[in-house]
Amino acid sequence: MKDNLENTPETIEKALEFEQRKMKSLSTSDRIEISREAKQLILDLNQIYKQKKDAKIMDLMKRLTAIKQKVEKRLKGKPLTA
Repeated sequence: MKDNLENTPETIEKALEFEQRKMKSLSTSDRIEISREAKQLILDLNQIYKQKKDAKIMDLMKRLTAIKQKVEKRLKGKPLTA
């Protein structure tokens, strides 16, 4: 827990950079990588949020979750219709 608090500014900075990234024309492996990175950032931010209870951190987690869901939705693809 103490380790997460020391890396708080770095984690928030990484999350903000991640949010600004271009998400156009990605390969499947890029999407998988983005999904995993988003998940790790969200988990790290959650640990920080548990300590600080800052609404800005919660808003950032929500935005990252929305990005992650869009990427994963595209990964799963459209269902085949017969």
